[in-house]
Amino acid sequence: MAWENQTFKSDFILRNLQSQPRPHLPFLSGLGIFTVAFAGNTAMVLLIYLDSQLHTPMYFLLSQLCLIDLMLICTTVPKMALHYLSGRKSISVAGCGTQIFFYVSLLGAECFLLVVMAYDRYVTICHPLRYPILISQKICGLMAASSWILGSFDGITEVAVALSFSYCGAREIPHFFCNVPALLTLSCTDTSTFERMIFISCIIMLLLPVAVIIASYTRVLLAVISMGSGECRCKAFPMCSSHLMVVGMYYGAAMFIYMRPTSDSSPTQDKMISAFYTFLIPTLNPLIHSLRNKEMTKNEGIREG
Repeated sequence: MAWENQTFKSDFILRNLQSQPRPHLPFLSGLGIFTVAFAGNTAMVLLIYLDSQLHTPMYFLLSQLCLIDLMLICTTVPKMALHYLSGRKSISVAGCGTQIFFYVSLLGAECFLLVVMAYDRYVTICHPLRYPILISQKICGLMAASSWILGSFDGITEVAVALSFSYCGAREIPHFFCNVPALLTLSCTDTSTFERMIFISCIIMLLLPVAVIIASYTRVLLAVISMGSGECRCKAFPMCSSHLMVVGMYYGAAMFIYMRPTSDSSPTQDKMISAFYTFLIPTLNPLIHSLRNKEMTKNEGIREG
C-alpha cells in the first residue's frame, strides 16, 4: 500500500519554462517551430493522400514518417504550452504515463520505419525489375504496420516498468515533459536492472537498424557507382541523400541520449536533445524531403529505365 501511495496518489512536478530567466523567449521560439512543423507535416500527409500520382510505396512510407512526426510534436508541445500559459507545473501519473507511452512508441515506430525506407531505396536502385514484387502495396502496408506495432510494444513495456517503481521526495522531474531517463532520477528504489534493459533495448532498436541501413546503402552506393549513365546517378543520389540526412539526425541523437547510463546524464543535455527530437527533427523532415520532391518524382524513371 505504501508503494501505491507514493507512486499513484501524488502528481509529478515538471520544470517548465518558468524556471528559465526569460521564459517567454523559448516559449515563443518553440511555438513558432511547432507551428512550422505542424503545418509542414500536415501538408505533406495531405499532399501524398490527395495526389493519386504519389500513391506509391515510397511516398506512402514518407507520409507515415510525417504522420509520426506530427503526432510526436502533439504529444509534448501542447501540454507544455498549456502549463506555461496556466502557470501549472504538475502532471498526473496517468498523464505522465500517457506522454511516455506515445513519446517512446512514436520514436520506436520511426526507428523501424527508417529501416523500411532504407530497404525501399535499396530495392529501387539494386533490384528495379523486382520492385513491384518485393515492395508491393500489401507488403509496404504490412512493413509500415509492423513499425507501429513494434514501437507501441516498446512504449507499453517502458511505461509498465517505469511506473512500477516508487517515487518519493520532491517528485520534481528535471524536464519539460515526462521522460523515462529523467523520471528514473526520482526513484527511491534501485533502477539499475531497468537501465540495463533500456540499454539492451537500445542496442536492438538502434544499433541493429543502423547496421541494416549501412549495409543497404553500401549496396546502393556500389550499384550507383557501377551505373554507366551519369543521369541515373544524378537521379539516385538525391533520393538517397534526403533519407540519409534524416537517419543521421535521428539515430545520432537517439544514441546520445538513450545509450548512456542515467548517472552520466545531464538535465541540460537531455533537454537539448529532447528539444531536438520534439521540435527540430519534425520540422526538418518535411523540409528535407520537399526540397528533394522534384528529384524524387523523376526517380520513378529509374525503375522504368
